[in-house]
Order: sequence, then C-alpha cells, then structure tokens
Amino acid sequence: QVQLVESGGGLVQPGGSLRLSCAASGSIFSFNAMGWYRQAPGKQRELVATITKGGSTTYADSVKGRFTVSRDNAKNTVYLQMNSLKPEDTAVYYCSAGTTWRANSYWGQGTQVTVSS
Repeated sequence: QVQLVESGGGLVQPGGSLRLSCAASGSIFSFNAMGWYRQAPGKQRELVATITKGGSTTYADSVKGRFTVSRDNAKNTVYLQMNSLKPEDTAVYYCSAGTTWRANSYWGQGTQVTVSS
C-alpha cells in the first residue's frame, strides 16, 4: 500500500502562485514516478505534471512554462510550484504515483485550488 497526502491548496488571485506538496509513505519501492493530476467540475481528470526518480519530467501543454514539478527522493515528497495562475487552473489537484511515467496507480485525496479575483 502507498499513502499520499497533499497539502498547499487554497484560493489565489489570477497571476498569483501556489505550491503544492505531497508526502508518500508505505510501499514506496513499488513506484518510480510521482506527479499531479487535476479535475475541474464536469471534466475528466487530466495529467498536469509527472517526474521520475531520475528526474525526467512531463508537463501538460497548458501548464508548460508556468508550473514546475520537483521531488525530494530522500523525503519521498513531490512538489508542484504553480506560477502565473489562471482561472482555468481551478480544479481539485491530486497527487499520484506509479511504476511508469504516467504515475497513475496510486492517488491522494485531492486538494482544492481556486483561482479567482
């Protein structure tokens, strides 16, 4: 079993920044990649960014240049730095982990990010 616990969501104005964190515990040897997905109301869950143990990253086109994913392997923690936030970034953000670069085998409980003036 893998447990993922997110923190750092909230309300921010357009153009602002937020940093999400996710700490992993349990059978962490079972996965290689960690990352973030998001789901807006009425939409499917979509990949935001993932990062492998080796540091290879994947980003959705909509967040490239604005979001940065990073990880601390010693702390089994993954981060998502979100800058220049837009209203369309509003969603529940889920931490994820998995054996492939998609990191979509295990999920956190989600944290709400709302971008609004």
